[in-house]
Amino acid sequence: MDRQTGGEAEWPGREALHDLAACLRFYSRLPVPQMPGEADPHRAPEFSRLPRMLPLAGVILALPAALALAAAWLAGLGPFLAATLAVAIMAATSGGLHEDGLADFADGLGAGGDRARMLAIMRDSRIGSYGALALFLALALRIGALATLLDRTGLAAATGLVLAAALSRVAALAPMALLPPARSDGLSAAAGRPAGGSLVTAAGLGILLCLAALALGLDAAGVVTMVLLSGLAALSVTGLARRRLGGQTGDVIGACQQAAEIAALLGLVAAVAP
Repeated sequence: MDRQTGGEAEWPGREALHDLAACLRFYSRLPVPQMPGEADPHRAPEFSRLPRMLPLAGVILALPAALALAAAWLAGLGPFLAATLAVAIMAATSGGLHEDGLADFADGLGAGGDRARMLAIMRDSRIGSYGALALFLALALRIGALATLLDRTGLAAATGLVLAAALSRVAALAPMALLPPARSDGLSAAAGRPAGGSLVTAAGLGILLCLAALALGLDAAGVVTMVLLSGLAALSVTGLARRRLGGQTGDVIGACQQAAEIAALLGLVAAVAP
């Protein structure tokens, strides 16, 4: 008997499917229906276990953008327009969640002052000059990297986009795993740290996705560089948050994801240089 539903039989992969659905609901604007056997699709996510499905959630979130990238390229729109369209669709699919975190993180650290002041600025919904600049540079780097990949590798750029989305979401677990919450209230404090098994599963899925990307023809040196640079970028943001804020917030996690995705794409560009 199912302990949660009181009568529905267990079936393999049910909890994983529920966690994947919860990931997509929390991290995107996609209309995710209630899954079979799911008691309450609107309840607060279980963050100790939820991150294990982030790599697959990243793949699903990136697929519309990857398809648009390939279609625009095949339609002859050119690399810049195709890349811009793909990044726009990525932002629309995710609701700009991570971009918002990056902007808030940049505003808080850019303004400076003591820890309390930076955290207060990060919580302010208004965007400042540092946040606007960070958003502009992040968008420009992602568009530029994708356009260059299209020019050098053609449709393989779509595979790179999907892999970067997945790897960056694994890398963004770094502050959750390594830092305490910077505030005593808020979502980050309520979420806690992901369980060790959840982190291992996320890493394992990330490795499988790298192997799948290799099977689809992505450059091996490029995949290795993407993994290394996305992890390094996430650890750098995590270290900065430790020094300046004494912990992590949702904005720190968002900034980690954006930094890791940009680093992964730039790493792939460097590896396939002409």
